[in-house]
Amino acid sequence: MDRSLNGVIGFANRRRRLAQALAARHLDTLLVTHLPNVRYLCGFTGSAGVLLVVNGRFTFFTDGRYRQQARAEVESARVVVPKGPVLDAATRAIAETTVKAVGVESDHVSLAAGSKLARTLRPKVRVRPTQGLVEELRMVKEAGEVARIHAAVQLASSLFDQTLAAIRPGVAERTVAAELEYAARKAGADGMSFETIVAAGWRSALPHGLASMQPIPRRGFVVLDFGVILAGYCSDMTRTVHVGKPAARACRMYQAVRDAQQAALEAVRPGRPVGEVDRAARAVLRRAGLAHYFTHSTGHGVGLEIHEPPRIAREQQEALRPGMVITIEPGVYVPGYGGVRIEDMVVVTTTSCEVLTPTTRELLTV
Repeated sequence: MDRSLNGVIGFANRRRRLAQALAARHLDTLLVTHLPNVRYLCGFTGSAGVLLVVNGRFTFFTDGRYRQQARAEVESARVVVPKGPVLDAATRAIAETTVKAVGVESDHVSLAAGSKLARTLRPKVRVRPTQGLVEELRMVKEAGEVARIHAAVQLASSLFDQTLAAIRPGVAERTVAAELEYAARKAGADGMSFETIVAAGWRSALPHGLASMQPIPRRGFVVLDFGVILAGYCSDMTRTVHVGKPAARACRMYQAVRDAQQAALEAVRPGRPVGEVDRAARAVLRRAGLAHYFTHSTGHGVGLEIHEPPRIAREQQEALRPGMVITIEPGVYVPGYGGVRIEDMVVVTTTSCEVLTPTTRELLTV
């Protein structure tokens, strides 16, 4: 049974919300193939399975490897273990119903699989593509989900100090990442949310500078971007430290990013379009003459996946709602010199937001 740190995950409520979403799209049938969405709706944590929803009835299809696991984990759905491919079994089950149309997750079904599904079901059942239907439900987290995310954030943050101790001139970035990831596993993490970023010196100007064998220089910024998965939920944090005494330019650059992040945090309000949060960060960097070095969005949602809606970026109009969990992570990346990023996770409240990441945002020197 999939339990939150505060009790049972609310599958019944999720299914009610799904029914409303399907009704709004004039659908009574949905084939869920994206595994995080499957987990969200029925609790299955394995790597193979599809969930079929027909008129409010849930059937979960998986293969023989997961027979016992599915029967232990899956909530309020009939479990079917067919002899052949699970998608073929689900397709046959759809054909045996009286439904006229089935929604499929077009973002997560390959062209080949979608074409085969349509050919098999024609002309009796029409295949209708859907986009982000379950993801829309997942954007607003339940209290139990927030508790899990908060626990993942706390675990990741607890690794920061010992990671700092591993940062020394001449040590390879990959060695720092390896020590961090080993410590995360020892502390109880299911795994890392994504491949750890350790980027030092000139490489700190690479927004996604995955840890390499490059040695840490005697002086310069080091960007640490990492997160852990705990009880299925992800965390994400970035801190930038400096090896050796930072020059005045480095201090100004760091302070500009910190001020930009603070402005974005203060802009987080329920009902506010996410694009306004992004604009708040960019306005600070523009005044500092650094806006053209900020080359990515200000943040993103986090939950069962490390990147979820909403995307906190310019021109995005999604309104913030209480219960959304997002990152705020402006950065500045100057080619040939270095980069700075500061990232925290926050949960939107009824009035503003609560910062979940407890780690200091002061510029630390190692």
